[in-house]
Parts: sequence; structure tokens; C-alpha cells
Amino acid sequence: MNRERALKILLVVVGLIFSAGVYPLVTSVRSGWQANKEDALPMMLSLYVTLGIFLLLAARNPSANRSVIAFAAWSSFAHGAVMAVMAVHLSNERRGLLVAAAVFSIIGVALIVLAPAKQSPELASAAAV
Repeated sequence: MNRERALKILLVVVGLIFSAGVYPLVTSVRSGWQANKEDALPMMLSLYVTLGIFLLLAARNPSANRSVIAFAAWSSFAHGAVMAVMAVHLSNERRGLLVAAAVFSIIGVALIVLAPAKQSPELASAAAV
């Protein structure tokens, strides 16, 4: 399987997880989290659903959507880092937070590793002709 095909599959899988699976995943993993009392949950879900939809669209032509892929990767790293810091402070939620931080880090690494290479200006202009 070539790199672009693997990236397309990854974009579809992560896009589906972010857009359709994030709510059930969050509510099942965080058993102590009261969804109706957590003000940040709807905001976080709206961002991930939107990002998931854009990742699904990026799967059509990954090289034209490098910035969306990069944003998804780096925001996954940032989210994982925040969760790792939270794990230090919330001992009763430590295991779930560390697992989630690892998952977000793996997603970020996979997106960066499989991201399409930046086209040189000569190749981009030649492709447009």
C-alpha cells in the first residue's frame, strides 16, 4: 500500500472518529464526567465534529489539503499535552487521561508521518499546465 492511500484511509478513519464517534467515546471513557454539567464539552465536540468533516473532505485530495492535515496533527499534539498535564492534577482520572493523551499523540504522529510532501513551485506550476 502506498503512502497516499494509507493517508487517505487514515483521514477517513480519524475523520469518522472525530465527527461521528467523539461523543460516545468521550462519554464512555470519562465515566466521572457529567456531560450536562460540563460547560466545555459542547464546545470541544463542535470543534472535533467540524475537524472530522474537514478531514473527510481532505481525504479526496490530501496534497491540496496539507494545512488541514497539519492542523489536525498539531491540534492532536496540543490536546494530548493538555490531557497529560491534567492527568498529573487529577489522580482519579489519571489512567483515562493518559490513554487519551497517547491516542491523540499517535494520531498526530501518523498524520505528520503520512502527510503529503510540500510541492516545489516548479512542480506546482507544471502540474497546473
